[in-house]
Amino acid sequence: MFITPAFAQAAAGGDTNSMLMSLLPFALIFVIMYFLILRPQQKKVKDHAEMVKNVRRGDTIVTSGGLVGKVTKVVDDEQVEFELAEGVRVRQLRTMISGVRTKGEPAKEKADKSEAKDDSTAS
Repeated sequence: MFITPAFAQAAAGGDTNSMLMSLLPFALIFVIMYFLILRPQQKKVKDHAEMVKNVRRGDTIVTSGGLVGKVTKVVDDEQVEFELAEGVRVRQLRTMISGVRTKGEPAKEKADKSEAKDDSTAS
């Protein structure tokens, strides 16, 4: 009585062009996200894994907690032992290392200060 019958209209013969056009923005968003977000993140993870794998005795490391020390022993594939101060040794997971400086690499702050001193004496 109160309900009127609804009649569906017939489909327009399978227009695939409109379906392709409706899916195109989603495909473009995925491609943009891949090149701007996913690919650089994968490269960063790969570089970090390579850096951590190449840690050896004598390297200066910086942990993700902010501790700086010199590697005294590579325990195994997962751990390194480093010295924070004279006689203070700590074991750390390799994955928690955020930076590695090799034996011969100069400190950036010292290099910047010496360059500034050289420039001021040259004038």
